[in-house]
Amino acid sequence: MNKIIFFDTETTGNTEKDFLVQLAYKYDDHKFTALYKPPIKIPPEASAIHHITNKMVVDKPTFKESTDQPKIKELFEDENSVVVAHNAPFDLAVMKKEGIEPKNFICTLRLIRHLDKDEKIDKYNLQYLRYLLDLDVEAVAHDAMGDVLVLEKFFERLKNMMQKELGGENLSEDEIINKMVEISSHPSLLHTFKFGKYNGKRLEEVIKIDRGYLQWLLDQKLNGDGIDEDWIYTLKHYLEK
Repeated sequence: MNKIIFFDTETTGNTEKDFLVQLAYKYDDHKFTALYKPPIKIPPEASAIHHITNKMVVDKPTFKESTDQPKIKELFEDENSVVVAHNAPFDLAVMKKEGIEPKNFICTLRLIRHLDKDEKIDKYNLQYLRYLLDLDVEAVAHDAMGDVLVLEKFFERLKNMMQKELGGENLSEDEIINKMVEISSHPSLLHTFKFGKYNGKRLEEVIKIDRGYLQWLLDQKLNGDGIDEDWIYTLKHYLEK
């Protein structure tokens, strides 16, 4: 039986150079949340999103120095644990920097992209999906535990959608979870721009009229310090790299 662990991180930013500031997770009836002092200052841009300031963490240990790290490492890396996050590659990269590498994960962002085959959903960020799908949950947005509570509700909705796609009411929960893990394990192939000068255009159209833009965007993604596995995979696919 899989142990499903919903988790979220708040950080100093959204690049490979950033560090953990807050971690929250929940499984069954167990909830955990804590603040940590990162090795670098929390910039105001990050505080404006999660409202965690340098004053709030000045007396906190770093995550690696904390007594939490070994316990969470054991929990997250257990072979029966499946950690769940929205845009999991980012959160997993943050945790890897802290010495934790879960063996099994589910990315709810990759799952909703997979299930939204007609691309009817305009945005895929968690809080947008919370209100679009009318998820009944009391939670503060952009607080790690608040996001975890939304994530848990969203996951249940995705699980039901996945069960319908697989066409089996008789499927066990573990069979559905295993399919969700499989989909999450590889990058999403994106089809439509949802930003920039080609916002709303399909990539198969743009490759015909402006191949150079796709190549430029790929170079930006490869040379930047963001975590863009899905876009790199998609652009290489269309550019036949």
